[in-house]
Amino acid sequence: MTAATTDLSRPIDGRRASRHRNLLAVVDAMLELFDEGNLDPGAQEVADRSGVSRRSVFRYFEDMETLGRAAIRRMHERLDQYATPAAANDAPLPERIAALTEQRINLYSRGAPAARVMRLRAPFRPLIHEELERNRIMLDTQVANYFRPELDAIEAIPRGEILAALQVLFSFETFDGLVVRGRDEADVAATVIRAATAIFASAFG
Repeated sequence: MTAATTDLSRPIDGRRASRHRNLLAVVDAMLELFDEGNLDPGAQEVADRSGVSRRSVFRYFEDMETLGRAAIRRMHERLDQYATPAAANDAPLPERIAALTEQRINLYSRGAPAARVMRLRAPFRPLIHEELERNRIMLDTQVANYFRPELDAIEAIPRGEILAALQVLFSFETFDGLVVRGRDEADVAATVIRAATAIFASAFG
């Protein structure tokens, strides 16, 4: 059985428990290396970090690309708790802007290493490209739904422009670009909130 058919979130009982623990150790080692800035670790590096042999790494995974996809999936599982903004969909607009900003910062700050790996590999790996596109569509749809009352009140042509601007503003690329420029999370939040507020102000005059 390869990682492609293994549910990493479900414990396995009996004699296979040790194998499952080692498999998770390999995946977590990959994520640790991502966190440290090593976006393309080798099998020996993963083996050394996880405490298993290099041969065992390839017993659990067909190749390093399969391992990389498993690591990204495990990161997504860990980020599920940050999938929804704290404020309800019918909360006042300023509360929703602040809540979505907080949610995206929590999500992106914890998932940044895996997100960078996905963007690095996507042009050369169709499966990762497809997964990245699914994530983008999901996040863009969340923006559209969260601000649906305001968007529905805008005329059709500027509505599309406003939505596109909001989706870019709340994207990982915007977060990462601000971080690269030396902004901390508080600065990023203030920038995004101010920009989103200005976008809606422009829409409503």
